[in-house]
Amino acid sequence: MAKYTHMIDGVVVDYTAEEETLRDAEIQAWNDASASRKLVEIKEIRLQKLKETDWYSNSDVTMPNNIKTFRQNLRDIPANHVDEEAYDLLLVRNVDGNLTHSIWSKP
Repeated sequence: MAKYTHMIDGVVVDYTAEEETLRDAEIQAWNDASASRKLVEIKEIRLQKLKETDWYSNSDVTMPNNIKTFRQNLRDIPANHVDEEAYDLLLVRNVDGNLTHSIWSKP
């Protein structure tokens, strides 16, 4: 029995050995890129958080030190969180869908 099947003209057909090999390679490539996809998501969240505090950098506003630190911590995420396990921790959400890692909490 084949690992995979597909539908051809309404009939379920087993993958050939060649098709299985190609599908396995596609799945492996997707799994191998997991960390990259997570980092992209983290960078998007980080950019949003930075944009939320950009107004502090206006010339007529003095940026508080806690906001400077918060923004620096956000910019340092890629350097300080370098593997998929760290990415997973950054992306944890509670039942309401809110990020739970303290780095995302604006002071």
